[in-house]
Amino acid sequence: MAQKMVELASKQSGFLGVESVREEVGITVSYWSDLESIKNWKANIEHLEAQKLGHEKWYASFRTRISKVERDYGM
Repeated sequence: MAQKMVELASKQSGFLGVESVREEVGITVSYWSDLESIKNWKANIEHLEAQKLGHEKWYASFRTRISKVERDYGM
């Protein structure tokens, strides 16, 4: 389901990319160009169904965090 959601998200307007360490610590971060794009992704019917399954089957708890990245650099 996770891969299906990444493929679906990548077709959404405003999608910038995704980073995941789902197997190691259960974290996936998706990047979007603006809040409107995030709102549209949240309302996507297939995404809503995946969220419902996640709540019912896969996750005892979860957290959603919407943040603005001002700077990202590394070496």
